[in-house]
Amino acid sequence: MTELAKPRPEFRNINAFSDLPSYRLPAAGWVSILHRVSGVLMFLLLPFIIWLFDTSVSSEISFAKFKAAFNTGLWFVPGVLVKLVALALIWAYLHHFIAGLRHLWMDVSHRAVSKGFGTKSATITLAASLLLTVLLGAKLFGLY
Repeated sequence: MTELAKPRPEFRNINAFSDLPSYRLPAAGWVSILHRVSGVLMFLLLPFIIWLFDTSVSSEISFAKFKAAFNTGLWFVPGVLVKLVALALIWAYLHHFIAGLRHLWMDVSHRAVSKGFGTKSATITLAASLLLTVLLGAKLFGLY
């Protein structure tokens, strides 16, 4: 190494408590992470989803139990918590679906692979999934 060459920077281990809170993740990074989180959430809550579907279509009596689960609760779980879990599933599905469409569009279109498009489509994905979740959540909680 010559005397004029700058020494290369040394990268040490990242401290999760001091370094990660100050790190600013771009919108595309958030969409990517939330896409994975929503997939895991839907997978883990699959028994609840199957129970919801089975209870809602089996008979009129089971549909009445299905509706009562959202109002009065389910076993020891209050109805509000059942609604919050359903709202989390609504967000997970919407986000996963919209982010999946975004990824498919980036795979198909060669013009879609750019930093500008990535930022813009990630922002649209986050906004659309949150807006639709708020609208469906308002319906779930009986605001309209």
